[in-house]
Amino acid sequence: MSSVLYDTPGPKAKRRNVYYTIGFAAVFCGVLAWALTVMADKGQLAADKWSPFVTDSNVWTTYLLPGLGETLKAAALSIVIALPLGALLGIGRMSDHAWVRVPVGAVVEFFRAIPVLMLMLFANQLYASYADVDSDIRPLYAVVTGLVLYNSSVIAEIVRAGVHSLPYGQTDAAKALGMRKGQIMSYVLLPQAVTAMLPALVSQLVVILKDTALGGALLGVEDLMAAFRTVSANYANTIATLVVIALIYIVVNFLLTSFASWLEQRLRRSKRGTGAVVHAEDVEDLGAGPNPAEKA
Repeated sequence: MSSVLYDTPGPKAKRRNVYYTIGFAAVFCGVLAWALTVMADKGQLAADKWSPFVTDSNVWTTYLLPGLGETLKAAALSIVIALPLGALLGIGRMSDHAWVRVPVGAVVEFFRAIPVLMLMLFANQLYASYADVDSDIRPLYAVVTGLVLYNSSVIAEIVRAGVHSLPYGQTDAAKALGMRKGQIMSYVLLPQAVTAMLPALVSQLVVILKDTALGGALLGVEDLMAAFRTVSANYANTIATLVVIALIYIVVNFLLTSFASWLEQRLRRSKRGTGAVVHAEDVEDLGAGPNPAEKA
């Protein structure tokens, strides 16, 4: 079906798309075959490299599942804190008062410009030097702090873009009803903007989950990356362990995006179903106007 932004492909375009698909599949299969051949030559496909994940339950109960739990804990804490903080920063950036808008904008731009790894390292050093934080939980605190500071700034921009994507008539109509600025934002703009900005929010939540690996790689958080170091050292199967951990990340992120897609569809259906229903006879009565016989 053609539209303003898309034309239905004709016979030649369809054949060309088929050729592109076949070519891409051939290249992909060739690269995959080459990679498997190299891995086989290096002994990375040997059964002893992969069998621990099937035959040895300690690999999962002692290393991978506890590491997954720490990864989810760090991601959950970061998300729970970053979402409301990002929403507040986004609303602050849209304030009509310069004394609110300017400082909030400076905070958002400052933390967006710093790599999240630097924020984690700075927070870790800060907690070690100036805060009485136990060394066992200090890496987790540092990871959560870095993720919250960076991602709340990004979420603030997502919220601001979502609200600004709404038609200006929404604000004008709310003002005409006598609603205050806070009421307009809380009851009119934000509920409508949630659906528009949900895909971007989900993408940022996936980024939070993946960035927890930085803490495990450099700060000593006992997450999946720490489990990778232990398992690969004990079983001498670095590639196999990386593949299994990558699959775990893929599954978790797939579940997160699937839930977000379901939630987005549910929100869209609920919004379509909240309009007022006018029956056909009521429409006819409204359109018919006054009865001439009654005027006589």
